[in-house]
Amino acid sequence: MDCFYAAVEMRDHPELRDVALAVGGTGRRGVVCTCNYKARSFGVRSAMPNFMALQRCPELVFVRPRFDRYREISQGIREIFYSYTRLVEPLSLDEAYLDVSDLGRPATEIATEIRKRIRREFRLPCSAGIATNKLLAKIASDWRKPNGQFVVRPSAVDAFMEDLPVRRLWGVGRRAEEKLERMGCRTCRDLRAKSLRSLEEAFGKFGVELYAQCRGQDDRAVQPSRIRKSLSNERTYSDEVSTEGDLVDRVGDLYEELLADLASRPELRDRIAGPMVKVKFSDFSQTTISRSGAGWGLPVYVELAKEAFGRKELGARLIGVGVRFAESGGGVEQLLLPFPVGSRVE
Repeated sequence: MDCFYAAVEMRDHPELRDVALAVGGTGRRGVVCTCNYKARSFGVRSAMPNFMALQRCPELVFVRPRFDRYREISQGIREIFYSYTRLVEPLSLDEAYLDVSDLGRPATEIATEIRKRIRREFRLPCSAGIATNKLLAKIASDWRKPNGQFVVRPSAVDAFMEDLPVRRLWGVGRRAEEKLERMGCRTCRDLRAKSLRSLEEAFGKFGVELYAQCRGQDDRAVQPSRIRKSLSNERTYSDEVSTEGDLVDRVGDLYEELLADLASRPELRDRIAGPMVKVKFSDFSQTTISRSGAGWGLPVYVELAKEAFGRKELGARLIGVGVRFAESGGGVEQLLLPFPVGSRVE
């Protein structure tokens, strides 16, 4: 979906259609969840602190997210997907992978049809990427936004990847991009010239992923269901979280989102075994702390986050909060998380 939360707000509230709009937490230390394209023209981006967004766009209008509304619409859109295939892997409320390889129809035709149905039934724009694997389809889905689609045919993969900026690869944020640039890697063509060993030495396990990604390789299958072991929200920030005060504010926002998701699934609450917090540092290392039977109120998350944050004298580029579920209560079911970028299932 194209700027999903903002698009829903503009659809439901016509007075917001012509303004620069951001959906997210309020207050100076809040963060932009998403914004419309008018706001993006000023340089406003998701995960940007509110004060920075207002510096770039002083007339920016903020609205609080309505997760129940977004979840309701997302469920309707997923029903459209399921009318074509059961091989649907939701990434979040506004994004999903579909495997249509066995339908006997051109994937481009199916994507066009789905997009038209979403536009007709929900009056919302969406974009599609069509390719032979998840990595390429994800990149292609951004290629002709808003309200467009792009196909990467098998014969065109090498040419498509060669000139692709490295920042387009999954997991490459500002810090990784800067490090790659210092290594002389601005495009995937540059990155392909690096050996697997040199990338491993520079980035650890992520270097192995970069080696495959710059070649357009991705063997992951579309997974329509998983055994639910945890539910979490995480977000990568455009500016590092460098102080405990900022950390506490970010944890508070993420905790609010976690509660919103759990409120829609009350049957999960009895299965909660304990809280967990994840922090990824500016050197790409990460740490996760979980507690059993510790309760899962906000003070617990703040305590865990401070402990994780204190393990290194570095800023954090990603923070996540979540809950782990007891092994006994389970079954296989879909997991739908409230944020389009960075929500995670284990």
